[in-house]
Amino acid sequence: MPRRPRTLMPNVPVHIVQRGASREAVFFEDEDYKAYAGWMKEAAEAYDIAIHAFVLMTNHIHILLTAQNPENVGKFMQHIGRRYVPFINHKYGHSGSLWEGRYKSNLVQSECYFLAVMRYIELNPVRANMVEQAAHYRWSSFRHNSGLKPLSFITPHPIFNMLGSDTATRSSNYLSMFEQHQNSQEINAIRNAWQTGRSLV
Repeated sequence: MPRRPRTLMPNVPVHIVQRGASREAVFFEDEDYKAYAGWMKEAAEAYDIAIHAFVLMTNHIHILLTAQNPENVGKFMQHIGRRYVPFINHKYGHSGSLWEGRYKSNLVQSECYFLAVMRYIELNPVRANMVEQAAHYRWSSFRHNSGLKPLSFITPHPIFNMLGSDTATRSSNYLSMFEQHQNSQEINAIRNAWQTGRSLV
């Protein structure tokens, strides 16, 4: 079956998901998460990518980003992969594919869905029963976006900035969105979008 062509547009947010081969682990200890995050920051700077949210799970990753030049999205992911895969192979004597084929992506064209996708990404560890609260998970953007711990490579999207007139208000209002569970209809819509490559409109 032919691959569904990627649909990318300038300055339109993109939700990226990449899984480990056979859903096996791609992160094994803290050093691995730190290395990936470092190369993610490096790639964002190199290709003018604005990262709004991310989570690094044991066997997959989610990133919500915006690119002025859509072609740079692929370059961004290649930049990370060309550094992280050899790092893991050398460190653990791994061979073969680390990732399960090419990454999946979809546009988030609806303003209504943008914050929902951020929550979906940052609530991954909670849904996976790894932690009770998003704030307890170290390897995501939640602590930054909720004002708990700044990360230099996270860029707020204009929709996020509409949550308040200053950083503290925005973070507080964003944090309050996590007081209730994300509804299943919203989760299913977001999951279906990245699995199929269809835009959230």
